[in-house]
Amino acid sequence: MKLLLDLLPLVLFFIFYQLYDIYAATLILMAAMAGQILLLKLTGRPVEKMHWITLALVLAFGALTLGLRNPQFIMWKPTIVNWLFAAALLLSQRFMARGFLHRMLAPVADFPEAVVVRLNYAWVVFLSAAGLLNLYVAYNFAESTWVDFKLFGLTGLSLVFIVLQSLYLARHMPAPEAVETDQS
Repeated sequence: MKLLLDLLPLVLFFIFYQLYDIYAATLILMAAMAGQILLLKLTGRPVEKMHWITLALVLAFGALTLGLRNPQFIMWKPTIVNWLFAAALLLSQRFMARGFLHRMLAPVADFPEAVVVRLNYAWVVFLSAAGLLNLYVAYNFAESTWVDFKLFGLTGLSLVFIVLQSLYLARHMPAPEAVETDQS
């Protein structure tokens, strides 16, 4: 359900682009992102920092896109989001006792520090490369190609990366502790 809610604004952007244009799609993206946070708040579910940061960037870049009638601003949004998260992961790894990724993985299992550090750097590289790839497509292909790439390309690449990350983590999952049973 969470994945569907997270993907809904992007899917609506794609649909409105196909039916209308980049400006209608941008407007619906802005409304859908705000609606997503409102829905989370109303249902009592937590709103992650990522949602707030993404909303702020969508509203800022969307307003620039609509106000200046220039789609390049909304095309930059995925790159900025990816680069901000890459920078946050890198800086948290460097300057905090337990970086953001370590904190996110802690409820899952206590992975060895070296595993978390490698995975953190893998995310930094992936997010940085995805940002660059987004700009490459935005500046070298038609707007419609970029919209398709945003929905199918970047989302697909992210899902593949998450599957690979899961396989990597599964190899390093700590062994479950023996469960003692009381046989009175």
